[in-house]
Amino acid sequence: MYGNLDVSVSGLIAQRTRLNTIAANIANRDAILDADGNYSPYRRRFTVFEAGNPSASSRAGRDQGVHVSSIELDQSELSKRWEPTSPYAQPPGTPDAGYVYYPNIDPATEMVDGLDAQRAYEANIAAAEATKAIVAQALRLLS
Repeated sequence: MYGNLDVSVSGLIAQRTRLNTIAANIANRDAILDADGNYSPYRRRFTVFEAGNPSASSRAGRDQGVHVSSIELDQSELSKRWEPTSPYAQPPGTPDAGYVYYPNIDPATEMVDGLDAQRAYEANIAAAEATKAIVAQALRLLS
């Protein structure tokens, strides 16, 4: 019974991480400078899930649930904007002269991914509540 609760909790943690990644993408959708002030457009990040719980103490517990195995960088093409007067524009003589590269983040995609993560989070809460109700009912029957 507690294994079911552990599965729901692992899903909650994984979806929370996914939501945090999406929020970071939205917050940095126009960031073209890194933390040191150098020109380096932000790249979209996405979470990669993997089955199981590697921190579980028993073999059976390791086979259940989900965890974030990594947060990867999206290597798709950065978006280009024509801004020839920008100090970050590509120099003359290059194929993209006059263009400034911006992050490869589409706000609509991020919002859809965010809604999906939110619904998955809510489903895990509902499953945890159902497990809690079953355990409470079983304890009432035993007493």
